[in-house]
Amino acid sequence: MKVREALKKDMPQVLELIKELAIFEKEPDAVEVTVQDLEREGFGENPLFTCFVAELDDEIVGAALVYFRFSTWKGRTLHLEDLIVKEAKRGKGIGEALYKKVMQFAFDRGLKRVAWDVLDWNTGAIRFYERSGANVLSTWRVVHMDEKSLKNYINS
Repeated sequence: MKVREALKKDMPQVLELIKELAIFEKEPDAVEVTVQDLEREGFGENPLFTCFVAELDDEIVGAALVYFRFSTWKGRTLHLEDLIVKEAKRGKGIGEALYKKVMQFAFDRGLKRVAWDVLDWNTGAIRFYERSGANVLSTWRVVHMDEKSLKNYINS
């Protein structure tokens, strides 16, 4: 297995992983991003994200997408948007290799924190994160405002 930074040409396979994750998270129709969006936003003059992929026998079997954030308490931090491994390839150390690559990426840049979200029912992931030393916060809630809600609020 090889873990490397993604190339623009990898984005069709990365999008397929994103769609597989949406199915796993019980949101099969939620993916709106396109290959063109991923290519434009990840590989332009000012890329909005960095993506790492795991390759096994010339097939991309996992991906981790990250981007920089700024914390008023910590300064520059990293957000792990998604860590995805093909269902048929789980349990082979692919997720851990991607996770380690993300943590090394943050460490090498002197970042103060890496943050991400995990669904409360994804107990396998939660156990893995806790074993790695991550602090899974139970007192914070993730807040989203989707496009429809945003429009309604702005126009109210």
